[in-house]
Amino acid sequence: MSPIVSIIVPCYNQAHFLKESLQSVLDQSYAHWECIIVNDGSPDDTAIVAKQWCERNFLFQYVEQSNGGLSSARNAGIRVAKGEFILPLDADDILDVDYLMKTVPELEQNRKLGIVSCYTRFFKNTIADSFHELKPQGDRTIYLHYVNQLVATSLYRKECWSAVGGYDETMKKGFEDWEFWLNVTKRSWDFKIIPEFLFYYRKAQQSMLMQTIESHAEDVKQYIFTKHKELYIKDFDNCMEVLFYELKVQKKGHDHFKNSIEYKIGKVMTKPYRVLQNWLKKRE
Repeated sequence: MSPIVSIIVPCYNQAHFLKESLQSVLDQSYAHWECIIVNDGSPDDTAIVAKQWCERNFLFQYVEQSNGGLSSARNAGIRVAKGEFILPLDADDILDVDYLMKTVPELEQNRKLGIVSCYTRFFKNTIADSFHELKPQGDRTIYLHYVNQLVATSLYRKECWSAVGGYDETMKKGFEDWEFWLNVTKRSWDFKIIPEFLFYYRKAQQSMLMQTIESHAEDVKQYIFTKHKELYIKDFDNCMEVLFYELKVQKKGHDHFKNSIEYKIGKVMTKPYRVLQNWLKKRE
């Protein structure tokens, strides 16, 4: 008998997208799945929408908790999951109809594989208007050390989750999936990327990924690198190369900004205030 896949859908204030996401689960060509919707303390209509789907089809289950963040919600759903394999799916994202049909056999046929991922298309309103493609390359775990090669919606064995103790619930500013993949692969599990577009990621203006990239990336990276420092000590030469490359990129960006017309105009406009500030300092 084919293994059961537990699809975990955490939801916080995304009731307006939830129906579309759950429909992509219902449309799967692979029949052996269950879907656990986790309401992470949403004040919107998440509970109403989720319960309607549970009444509609017994394969959907509903879990409710106080707001604890994405990692906490995923862990809550996985704890009650019956499936041998786990697939996280955010409440605003969409699966291709053949996602499970093409990823499940990979884990069945290769016991060394812990994770299977795929290519991703980014979209805003409908999957027909996708504007960016993510096509990660390579399957060596070292590729994960510096860049997250795997999207959060990747299929993996539940035993991987058990082995690492689940998602890190202290991580509430993003990249918790990256840290999870590092935790899994450093225990000798391999990963594979199927070179097909089987997943659609909705780029919401206030998405956690965008907020992390814009505001918290350095802090979160520091946490990850410190937590898994043995990986980076072992790979010291590459670690230094990546570090200095990022410093060069930051300097280049800084120099480009200083040469921009916006910076020069701003400098002229604020010159009177700088002169006044210097004059006041001299009088003190």
